[in-house]
Amino acid sequence: MRKNRALISGLLFIIMFVLLGLNYIWEDSYIWLSFGLVILAIILFLFRFEKRKVEPRELVLLAVLASIAAVGRIPFASLPSVQPTTFVIIMSGFVFGAESGFVIGAVAALASNMIMGQGPWTPWQMVSWGLVGLTAGLLRNTEFMKRRWGQILFGVIWGYLFGWIMNLWGFIALIQSGGAQSWKAFAVYMAGSATFDTFHAISNVFFLVVFGRIWIKILSRFKRKYGLLE
Repeated sequence: MRKNRALISGLLFIIMFVLLGLNYIWEDSYIWLSFGLVILAIILFLFRFEKRKVEPRELVLLAVLASIAAVGRIPFASLPSVQPTTFVIIMSGFVFGAESGFVIGAVAALASNMIMGQGPWTPWQMVSWGLVGLTAGLLRNTEFMKRRWGQILFGVIWGYLFGWIMNLWGFIALIQSGGAQSWKAFAVYMAGSATFDTFHAISNVFFLVVFGRIWIKILSRFKRKYGLLE
């Protein structure tokens, strides 16, 4: 059963990356591709519960956490790359698991862009933030993530990884529009976002240091008390 679950999960991820590729062919259809990613993320989430039905209150919890992550971007819109969204997604994946973290990250990106602005970048943000939650969940039982310094380092790494993934989208779009096509141009393009990526990493560290323990405590207590997402 576990083999089948891993096989299906791998297939879903392949489809997700195919959708990202189609995003360049059908740029005007990014909203439909985004909703397709949400559906795939939910299917991935449902495979976690092979032996029982998912309760409505569990879906409500995912929606609430995704909403908090999405709304968290708005007050910080004037500060480039500074927001608590990544922090909320890390905490969600850490406490509730990889699949839950992926769903929350993907939905948060789509929902927040309803206000911040939709575009061909939306599916890439969905996958990027989804991977933040997914990796936080996959590593949550390791000694690395159980230690506070490990969580902080994880936040720093994803502060830069998120920016690099989005840079990949931007550079491919630049090539499509007839821009430079060389490794030197790519290096310059990546270096251009270093300041913003650093702001993202610093904001992750700030929220993890100030709010990390209390969030883990609250979410873990909520999980145990109501038996959610076990």
